[in-house]
Amino acid sequence: MSAKGTSGTKSGSGWRVAVLGGGAWGTALALAMLRAGHDLRLYARDTETVAAIARGENPRYLPGIKIAPGIPATSDMAAALDGADCVLAVTPAQSLRAVLAAARNHVPRGAPLVLCAKGIERDTGALLSTIVEESLPKNPVAALSGPSFASDVARGLPTAVVVAAREAELAAELAARFSAENLRCYSSDDLIGVEIGGALKNVFAIAAGAVTGAGLGASAQAAMVTRGFVELRRIGAAFGAKPETLMGLSGLGDLLLTCSSAQSRNFAYGLALGQGKPLAGLPLAEGVPTAGIAARIAAERGIEAPIISAVAAILDGKITIGQAVTALMTRPLKTETDI
Repeated sequence: MSAKGTSGTKSGSGWRVAVLGGGAWGTALALAMLRAGHDLRLYARDTETVAAIARGENPRYLPGIKIAPGIPATSDMAAALDGADCVLAVTPAQSLRAVLAAARNHVPRGAPLVLCAKGIERDTGALLSTIVEESLPKNPVAALSGPSFASDVARGLPTAVVVAAREAELAAELAARFSAENLRCYSSDDLIGVEIGGALKNVFAIAAGAVTGAGLGASAQAAMVTRGFVELRRIGAAFGAKPETLMGLSGLGDLLLTCSSAQSRNFAYGLALGQGKPLAGLPLAEGVPTAGIAARIAAERGIEAPIISAVAAILDGKITIGQAVTALMTRPLKTETDI
């Protein structure tokens, strides 16, 4: 299936791309789309952000990074979506349904909707692709994910990501269209696997940050990340994800990045949690709402996910980090390969 109004190759004129979201990742992807030669419209709800982008900066979300001119930003969603060949949805997972409801009458029929946020809807347990299919049934859905910090992409530093859609032809076309200097996009037809990897790695990043913040040592962090990946594989398998997808950029690659750097909002949140610092006012960490629903899904499906369950319990104030570590370390012994 080919994307709306394209020839199926990267050659030829660029697309008109609408970016919904003026945060760090939305701004970074807008810059990436400009480098790839596309005409661009960026929607941001906050008029101050729109004005800042017009001045060539986004100090609230990308402090210290100069934004190249050429990003037309607007707080008028209809204007941003007018004539779009492709839409990048770069809004938090928990607000995606509301944003799509507002955009429904303005998204051109057939234009691919590319999910660029990561998470699982807290109230329903729905993957984000399901929300798109319910909200915009006439628009094919895809997802862009992988080990990428917004500041790196905004600066044009070398980054590799994966673009997934159920139709391999669409995924390949999107990957080709989005690739530019220092942004390499691989394609995948495993949309569910890419979504699962992107959502769950945020939960493990909180755990990694908490382990670091609590001073439990590098050995404990390595063990947590490794066993967390086992849980990711278990849940991914239950959803029908391909093992090779979870071993790739959107699974293991993203997990390693976000579990090792305070640039990750989720790691930073866990770090503050482990240090006993106030959590109010910290940047949005999608792993917080995802932890609870992921733990519920695992329990309902009979999937063993003790780290996810522990993170959810810590965030709910039911147990302390010390109690969680004790519980994890005293679980019945088993073979390492028993997944």
